[in-house]
Amino acid sequence: MSAERGASLASEGDFLIERHIADAMNAAHWHDHVELNYLLDGQMTYIFNGRQEQVEAGRLVLFWAAIPHRTIAVTPNAPLVCIYLPLVDFLGLPIDRGVRQSIMQGRFSADARGHAADAILLPQWVEDWQFGDAARRQLVLDEIKLRIRRFVLDVPVGDHSAARPSAASGASAAVRRAETLTDLIHARYSEPISLPMLAKLAGMHPSTANKIFRGILGIPVNEYLMRYRLARAMQQLAETDAPILQIAYDCGFGSSSRFYDIFKRRTGTTPRLFRSSLGREGRAD
Repeated sequence: MSAERGASLASEGDFLIERHIADAMNAAHWHDHVELNYLLDGQMTYIFNGRQEQVEAGRLVLFWAAIPHRTIAVTPNAPLVCIYLPLVDFLGLPIDRGVRQSIMQGRFSADARGHAADAILLPQWVEDWQFGDAARRQLVLDEIKLRIRRFVLDVPVGDHSAARPSAASGASAAVRRAETLTDLIHARYSEPISLPMLAKLAGMHPSTANKIFRGILGIPVNEYLMRYRLARAMQQLAETDAPILQIAYDCGFGSSSRFYDIFKRRTGTTPRLFRSSLGREGRAD
């Protein structure tokens, strides 16, 4: 099963763990889960939050998949275990608040040190989830939550460089130019920006900027901007009590009606129901 297929299955909002041969994605995608990846062998490279991230065998990685991401390079026949944990389950974990916030703000976290037990436990979890009864499946979920808590304990608190890593030294000119565009989006998503404005700030022609961006992330600049705005709005809905109208403006949607329309079309639910599903009510708008 491909990573895109697994993410599609997980997009319904349920927990999922599966094993497949890692492959490159045709385009960046997103889904509302905290995702954990564990390569049993080989390497792969992600474009996540507009940056290149190396994933090595034997090192668990964790990120919030609502941030657009794409695998662009994979060792042939590399076996990968993917875990998709619903956001509500992640937010319910008793973990450091600063680490949780940094993850929801776009941090790509790798285990500080490899744990030999992971190479045994993760394939076992896949098997138990696929073939076990309800009690065994619940045990898998409980054990994964405990593993995440251990993972978070090893994540340095306050290390903001981890949330915005520098480009790999061997990054191509196209990747660096795509990173420039994503940096601008991350800095200005709350403003009424457009592709021509972003391209001008990046020193590119709009059609050139979009072509480069499509080549690296597989989606247009405006699509990335919309998905990034939605991710930031989901973060505020999950972590703050701010009124929905304020969130709509803070995240660049311009009006609450436009925010509701886009949010419903893209997520299948409304901002208010999304917030309620996470156990938050927020203040009246």
